[in-house]
Amino acid sequence: MRVMIVGANGEVGRLLVPKLLANGDEPIAGLRAGEDGEDWEDQGIAVRRVDLLAKPERIASTLMDADAVIFAAGSGGRTKDDMTLLIDLDGAIKTMQAAEIAGVKRFMMISMLFAEDRNRWADPLKPLYVAKFYADNWLVHQTHLDYTIVQPGALSFHAGTGKVKSEPLAVGSISRADLAAFMVAALHAPQTIGKTIPLLSGDQPIQTVIDQL
Repeated sequence: MRVMIVGANGEVGRLLVPKLLANGDEPIAGLRAGEDGEDWEDQGIAVRRVDLLAKPERIASTLMDADAVIFAAGSGGRTKDDMTLLIDLDGAIKTMQAAEIAGVKRFMMISMLFAEDRNRWADPLKPLYVAKFYADNWLVHQTHLDYTIVQPGALSFHAGTGKVKSEPLAVGSISRADLAAFMVAALHAPQTIGKTIPLLSGDQPIQTVIDQL
């Protein structure tokens, strides 16, 4: 499967690319203009420039031969709230629209735990929660994409264990490595289509959790 990773140079995106390769998929590294793609190109991985500030039609031109999109982009903690709206909200929605223009049905979205529940939003991250709330809702209610929304807890840099849990009211964290591994496994699992999946570190193998969805 040819998979466009929007945000391939991000902390999760950099883990997604090798995991997709190991799974037999063909990743496409979607990068911002000016980002260094030489490492990917040296590995024989296609690099495409995805401008999330552009119109959906322009974004669609980078997706035309893809089979799936994983949206792993983010404005980053060093930007102001306006970029959170432009990238994490509008950029995400424009990528969804672009996928539909390009005829790409499978769409994987990395969201946040409790994005759908305003009562659980932590004050410092409220702008990002707002962005994820509305982007997730657009994906569910305004598209015809075969979507999966994954809502990880607090992200850590710990080594992956390959064991997770998905419990609606649980709190906690998950390593970026395990999040990436779950995304790749879920990509090929039809039972994850149309699902919003909370995800934390746990004690069950990733495939077991997916099989129980």
